[in-house]
Amino acid sequence: MANEDFLALMASTSNESAAADIKAPSRLKSRIYSALIRRLEADGPLLDLSSTKASGRDLCVFENVAATAPVGTRATSFNLCRLCHARVMGERIEGAPIFWPHCPYAEFQGR
Repeated sequence: MANEDFLALMASTSNESAAADIKAPSRLKSRIYSALIRRLEADGPLLDLSSTKASGRDLCVFENVAATAPVGTRATSFNLCRLCHARVMGERIEGAPIFWPHCPYAEFQGR
């Protein structure tokens, strides 16, 4: 059977609705997010937290504390997720017990 015929046969017998129900694991989402943020940091400093909040993005609990602390922009443009236990749990535990509001790793858990 030619490759095109085989692929046509597979496509005709596939169940598109079942494929649409398949979701990526939360651990994978967390690892991809962490890798993307690391790549952004490699290109230069991130936006500081006050600019991020002004652009309409909600900050997590720890980011809110750092945004209100009397520190310089270098400290507020640091990715606080690198220090947070939610990142570690999100990358290693499927269905991790993370419930921080506005935390991307909590959002990946699907709650």
